[in-house]
Amino acid sequence: MVRAKTWTLRKHFEGFPQDSDFELKEQELPEPKDGEVLLEAVFLSVDPYMRPYSKVRMKEGDVMIGSQVAKVLESKDPRFPVGSYVVSNCGWRTHSICTGEQLEALLSNWPENIPKSLALGTVGMPGLTALYGLTEVCEMKPGDVVLVNAAAGAVGSVVGQIAKIKGCKAVGCAGSDSKVAYLKEMGFDEAFNYKTVSSLEEALKKASPEGYDCFFENVGGQFSTVALEQMKPFGRIAVCGCISVYNDVTPQTGPYVHPQLLFKQLRMEGFLVYRWKHKNEESLKQLMTWVKEGKLKYREHITAGFANMPRAFMGMLKGENTGKAIVKA
Repeated sequence: MVRAKTWTLRKHFEGFPQDSDFELKEQELPEPKDGEVLLEAVFLSVDPYMRPYSKVRMKEGDVMIGSQVAKVLESKDPRFPVGSYVVSNCGWRTHSICTGEQLEALLSNWPENIPKSLALGTVGMPGLTALYGLTEVCEMKPGDVVLVNAAAGAVGSVVGQIAKIKGCKAVGCAGSDSKVAYLKEMGFDEAFNYKTVSSLEEALKKASPEGYDCFFENVGGQFSTVALEQMKPFGRIAVCGCISVYNDVTPQTGPYVHPQLLFKQLRMEGFLVYRWKHKNEESLKQLMTWVKEGKLKYREHITAGFANMPRAFMGMLKGENTGKAIVKA
């Protein structure tokens, strides 16, 4: 028998998460049945979506949601042999028993020199989010000017690089000078620290005086209000997240976007990455090809130890990470 450790949601978050909102538990797992596999977590993901989803998809006492790269320890499903690696949505668990239908094998022939944790980042859900937001929602085309906020995060850093690969101008903002330097390393044409500029409006105008064709929105709030004023007529906005409001106790109010949407004839669309699941296999292969070619660079913010899952999660919400936030079990 295997004893699994789990982090559960002891109490629904009120405002910013606290240590006391989480509880570490242990449970004994049964032997896998036919069609099931026993997994051991190797890398676990912490992502912004966990904050709002915890309220609408979890009850107090549930295991925290999330994905992981895991190693198969025992298998009664021939598709997932012992020793192979999979991506699962098992949540914050050290060990899990899953059916094969709940798992996705890592891309075949995964290069030895590329960390498997990238299946949770650049060659995983965040990378797909960046790709689909640009190509499917923004319908980005060569020559477009692309703006992305939270640009040094797991999704934003990929957005800017794909924009460059596709022949666009990439403008990004982040919350520290070191993150801005990172964006320049990634190949962004323009980058600025939104916390230190005297005027966000002027910073956006300086970065692209002609305005923006595409806006990949990760933040919401005041940034969005100012950015919409800088959009070109018929601009496209892909709403991926709104981290600026996730921890609010009192909902924010106005200004409102309608005048800009109307008079500039903008198109603003929210999206979830799973809409294009049917394209994932070919899209992941494309992302991996760009990584191997050196066109798509990556950085990971790795926290060691399953015991530190809550700390890593809260640190990510505070913006402590550059690149993808990962926990190494």
